[in-house]
Amino acid sequence: MAKIKRYLYSALFFFSIPFLILSFSYQLSSSQSSTDRIPKEIAKISLPKLLDFGRGTCIPCKRMAPILKELSEEYKGRVVIKIIEINEDRELTEANKIRLIPTQVFFDSKNKEVFRHEGFMGKDEIKKVFQKMGI
Repeated sequence: MAKIKRYLYSALFFFSIPFLILSFSYQLSSSQSSTDRIPKEIAKISLPKLLDFGRGTCIPCKRMAPILKELSEEYKGRVVIKIIEINEDRELTEANKIRLIPTQVFFDSKNKEVFRHEGFMGKDEIKKVFQKMGI
């Protein structure tokens, strides 16, 4: 019985170490300021923001470019829409933990992330998110 108890305690200890390491690293990453995740010139603007992370050679990214251009004109003065080239702005890409392109990250007017989508996102879907954000 004592051997089983010792085995259980050591297994518990062994398996809790990775959990503690992961939770500590998450706390460090989540403590990063949201303004570090937005280009400085855009972070100063007190409007909601949509950052689209992609690459000019990515087919879904190419399909989204005209949609984002249309939306930026339609929502001018109400939302800031910016396309981020991941190969040109690696720091911003890493700060936003981009895993797949395209990825759309929506921020409120106080630069807090409110929604994230990975993959192609159509015009109507983006408008629905804007609507939920109160835009």
